[in-house]
Amino acid sequence: MNKNLIDWPTFFGALFLLLAVSIPLAVFPETGKEFVNIANDFMTGNFGVLYLIFGLAAFAFLIFVAFSKNGHIKLGDKNEDKEFGTISWAAMLFAAGIGSSILYWGMIEWAYYYQGPPFGVEGESQEAMEWATAYGIFHWGPIAWAIYTLPALPIAYFYYVRKKPVLKISEAVRPVLGRLVDTPLGVVIDVLFMFGLMGGAGTTLALGTPMIAEGVNDITGLPVNLTLKAVIMLICAAIFAISAYSGLRNGIRVLSDINLWLAIFVLTFIFVFGPSLFISETAFTSIGLIIDNFFKMATWLEPFANVDGFTETAFPEAWTVFYWAWWLVYAPFVGLFVARISRGRTIQEMIFGTMVYGTLGCVLFFGIMGNFGLHLQISGQFDVIGFMNENSAPAAIIAILNQLPLAWMMVTVFTILAIIFLATTFDSSSYILSAVVQKEVKAEPLRWNRLFWAFTLCLMPLVLMFVGDLQTLQTASIVAGFPVLFIMGLLAWSFMRASNEDIRATKDYQPPTIHIDKEIKRKKRRSALEALEDKDLDD
Repeated sequence: MNKNLIDWPTFFGALFLLLAVSIPLAVFPETGKEFVNIANDFMTGNFGVLYLIFGLAAFAFLIFVAFSKNGHIKLGDKNEDKEFGTISWAAMLFAAGIGSSILYWGMIEWAYYYQGPPFGVEGESQEAMEWATAYGIFHWGPIAWAIYTLPALPIAYFYYVRKKPVLKISEAVRPVLGRLVDTPLGVVIDVLFMFGLMGGAGTTLALGTPMIAEGVNDITGLPVNLTLKAVIMLICAAIFAISAYSGLRNGIRVLSDINLWLAIFVLTFIFVFGPSLFISETAFTSIGLIIDNFFKMATWLEPFANVDGFTETAFPEAWTVFYWAWWLVYAPFVGLFVARISRGRTIQEMIFGTMVYGTLGCVLFFGIMGNFGLHLQISGQFDVIGFMNENSAPAAIIAILNQLPLAWMMVTVFTILAIIFLATTFDSSSYILSAVVQKEVKAEPLRWNRLFWAFTLCLMPLVLMFVGDLQTLQTASIVAGFPVLFIMGLLAWSFMRASNEDIRATKDYQPPTIHIDKEIKRKKRRSALEALEDKDLDD
């Protein structure tokens, strides 16, 4: 155990902040809930526009970088091969960035939009139905993956191009902050990132666990209670702890590959044995609706909500602002992870690969699972909304699966997939958390360090489940993500500054090389002429 590798101020700083938030929430749940609700109103009411501006800015910035000279930079040596094949690479980045949340929201999110649609549309109308099928894909689409990809740029650049074996957010902003990174400010940046990740990861685990519990209940008959949820969470923790302990290639990659093929099986089964024509037509129509209204959806904030004659829905604050904050919370972690697995690819490949594969995966989940549930609702085969409102969203998800042929098998496979999805997200999270608290990472973080953060990640979710409702979970993500807004701006600036400096330095070095090449060519021509002259003289 090499304790000298550990950055102890960051290690204990993140742990202290986690305990400082978790313990009061557990001891005073009602007061804690009231406090985070006040924080939610303040954040969304006053700063919601910042989140939406940032989302569009991140998307535009990534497109610009991909087509610029910076996009052609290779992450690694000139002749270096890609560390992971495209399928494994896509599976790892998708599993790390999405997790079991895609199973939860992909299946049931449309029901919330259908009842409370945007733009003042009447609930449960035909227009509400159209927006319900489109908004989930939009929220999990290109802007989300652009937010994820942005931090990967400077981190991957410094790790693979400048050869600095440090996977820290603070190190990635060194070109902008300089020696300030070596002061307590650098520790604060890393601790804020770690706390945001643990808060966001806690939200994912606290949402995924009840869904898995409902699946276990359907299979075994065990009652869904706090004990069952806690046991499931500990089992998931053990799985991703083993995976994280095994390392990137033997653990995380293998789990991600299994996860990918299980997901393909579930989606294919629902598409083939469900209303295939309805699913494909609705998904295709939803994509067209998003393309036609992309900027409207990305900028809508209900500025006239308090004016007479206008209907206030609170839709942007409840959904779009929440999602952009959630992606922000996860972004440095996903960026670190995507950077770590992208050796041998160009910046352009990393940008388009993450945005295209990530968006395509989400389109498939929302397009197939979500539209299957919607078809059950509008055809009258099963009242999804009534069941959900009477019971719960996790229970409704399992009830939807029970409408399929071989329902027992599909519920079992779906539950296993949810567990593995959760594990792949959290083994990636523990891998990155352990990397951030080390002074350098030449191969992989220390094993005991990975194991420690794997179990520490369970603390916040247990507290969030104890506190209770979804609004509290949403608020936790929004509040935790706010400081990351400014860190993300520094990361973008840092990448452009560092890469442009290196590109200029390379250009400055080229003229002498070109001059030498020309001189060599002149000497060759002179030698050739002299040889011809000698030949003529001989003749």
